[in-house]
Amino acid sequence: MSLNGAIAAGLIIPGIMTGIGAIPALFARDVPRKWLDIMLGFAAGVMLAATCFSLILPSIEHGGGGVMAVLVTAAGIVAGAVMIDLIDYYAPHEHLISKHHEGVVTDSLKKIWLFVIAITIHNIPEGLAVGVAFGSNNPAHGIPIAIGIGLQNMPEGLAVAFALMREKYSARMAFWIALVTGIVEPVMALLGFGLVRLFKPALSFILALAAGAMLFVIVDEVIPETHSSGNERAASYAMVAGFVIMMVLDIALG
Repeated sequence: MSLNGAIAAGLIIPGIMTGIGAIPALFARDVPRKWLDIMLGFAAGVMLAATCFSLILPSIEHGGGGVMAVLVTAAGIVAGAVMIDLIDYYAPHEHLISKHHEGVVTDSLKKIWLFVIAITIHNIPEGLAVGVAFGSNNPAHGIPIAIGIGLQNMPEGLAVAFALMREKYSARMAFWIALVTGIVEPVMALLGFGLVRLFKPALSFILALAAGAMLFVIVDEVIPETHSSGNERAASYAMVAGFVIMMVLDIALG
């Protein structure tokens, strides 16, 4: 496969993995809440490691590694967190597992669209991170983060599908919704890739921007979901496992 082909696959495949992960929902009717929390905990660990090793450290390295590089990275992290926070604050959405409603109050949207918006917000930083990594000076940096995000999208897609089924949606409908919500990742990946290519001097900041967005989602969305039903310990160990696996992937492939 050519380099361009590998980049294209890396930008697209992680989003598709959300739908692939939801396939078991077509055959199983339910999964215990504990396993949903464990899967999401694993996903959080992968996301956290990808943020640290594939975004933050490269951001500092691209900036030259000095104090100014650290300050630029810090500014990017804060900007990314604020960006996602604003989207999260204003976009009407409802979390699938906790049923917590956030954003502007509206009666015009059906509940299913509130769920879809919530998943889309979650997927924005993941797609952006993949695109930014592939658009950097060394596209090989994108391989571990694309694999890592793809891995964490599988349990995430399954969790989404089962949560929808608990809301009385059919297995087939839950699968298709999980698949469609993954499409936002390739779109954001292309956006991130294009931003880096257009604004190479700002590469360090853009990497950090994606990192900040990821960090906010992990802390504000994923971890609270896994710690709301008494499965904190199992979810925490799953998070550690996801972190370690992604760290090894990043070192081995990066």
